Amino acid sequence: MDVAFAAAVPPVQRTAENHRRPPLTGQVAAFGAEGARGSLAGPSDYLALLKPRVMSLVVFTALAAMIVAPGALHPVLAITALICIAVGAGAAGALNQWYDADIDAIMTRTRTRPVASGKIGRQEALEFGATLAAFSVFAMAFLVGYVPAILLAATIAFYVFVYTMWLKRSTVQNIVIGGAAGALPPVIGWAAVSGAAFDPLPWLLFLIIFLWTPPHFWALALAGSEDYARAKVPMLPVVKGSRTTRNQIVVYTILLAASAVTPYALGFTGLIYAATAAIGSAAFLALSVALWLAPVDRERVAALRVFAFSIFYLFALFTALAAEKLIGLAPAEPTVTKAEQVVKQRLPGAPPASNW
Repeated sequence: MDVAFAAAVPPVQRTAENHRRPPLTGQVAAFGAEGARGSLAGPSDYLALLKPRVMSLVVFTALAAMIVAPGALHPVLAITALICIAVGAGAAGALNQWYDADIDAIMTRTRTRPVASGKIGRQEALEFGATLAAFSVFAMAFLVGYVPAILLAATIAFYVFVYTMWLKRSTVQNIVIGGAAGALPPVIGWAAVSGAAFDPLPWLLFLIIFLWTPPHFWALALAGSEDYARAKVPMLPVVKGSRTTRNQIVVYTILLAASAVTPYALGFTGLIYAATAAIGSAAFLALSVALWLAPVDRERVAALRVFAFSIFYLFALFTALAAEKLIGLAPAEPTVTKAEQVVKQRLPGAPPASNW
């Protein structure tokens, strides 16, 4: 049956040992040619192929950025933009499962995914994901704008080609660098409303998610390190061990806490966001320190607590950001931000910031 599946989808050859795909095993091989045709797939399998949980977080962070962005977007276009972002995220998830079917079949956490289990064939997943990716980018370009479309295309390409095909199997820094893909949706949402790609606030939101990604995924990797080791995925706990991973989780949580309060420090947000960021970051750090101190037999429980809270933390942070704007408690959009004031005041002979 392995032969039947391999005939349907030629294996990708790699020269480096850690890039070489192991033989298809488990349920992928068991379904063989029938699984490759995707004859066992139902609507729920195609939904699972899109990674709906990841998609919901991506869409939510983009929506929050759209709410706080300056300018206005017709509700129909706003919904269109969100649909494009959701479809693009789903496409990336489908292409990820297409490429990672071999290691997904080995890992307990992922072996029931549609491609790994053989319910959807790899070629079918590839075609489905590529079609959705093209649709999302072109729809965004023609219906919303070229700037968010370019950002969406870059996000999908980075996740699929840079993270999935390269970083994930080749470096312990896979999710650190690869986290850039998951951090871009607020920038896309902001650009959909404002048409601007380089305003400071969306990139501060990018930084928050970028720094949030390592403690989020490393906590999960600690809880499932045996899975990653079997699949030969070089996650930090597998390569560097538990103690180094715990240390890095604490370090990144501290950096995350600092980045989370920066929008308030620079005058972009109000007290609701500031309080949420401060309290949430303190709780996140407390859980990270608890993981750092946990005995070996309690490590998995402590790691899963960090992982679960990290999801709540990000939702809470972006909820506060959006709610502040919706109820009218966000700062008025300043002509000059605090950051610009600092820069202007430090320039020799510069006029007062109020004269800008």
